[in-house]
Amino acid sequence: MVTIRTFEKNELDFLTDMLYESIHIFENKPKKEDLINSSHIKKYHEGWGRNGDTALIAFNTDNQPVGAVWYRLFNESNKGYGFVDRHTPELGIAVAEEVREKGIGTLLMKAIIDQAINEGYKSISLSVDLENSHAIHIYKKLGFEEYEVSGTSMTMVFRVKED
Repeated sequence: MVTIRTFEKNELDFLTDMLYESIHIFENKPKKEDLINSSHIKKYHEGWGRNGDTALIAFNTDNQPVGAVWYRLFNESNKGYGFVDRHTPELGIAVAEEVREKGIGTLLMKAIIDQAINEGYKSISLSVDLENSHAIHIYKKLGFEEYEVSGTSMTMVFRVKED
């Protein structure tokens, strides 16, 4: 049994751990502090809590955090890897290695999609490594579509269906 709830400020260390885990590097992955504080990554966590920042945390039955999903708005002068426009938050997700392949990531994705819709967003985006075919398959099943390919990554977008 997994429970998902809104991120609390005292969980920022866990959120940055998950940010590190979400960065798909197969070999020679830099140390956490070096990677998450690099100029192209620190924009994803610096000053967390600004308008548009949203995160959800998954907990196991022992109330231990086991995964997180989050989104943040960017603009044309500070684009993220999955940037579409300044009205589309870019999301990231990670699940602790010991609980992967158990559906927790899918539960988190469904919860953050619902959250985005409830907050009035018409779309959300993400960036995924082209070699991460398992994740791409899941994102497509959830309704994300290919937006563009740049280098070794693909930007995907989920658009809210208008009734």
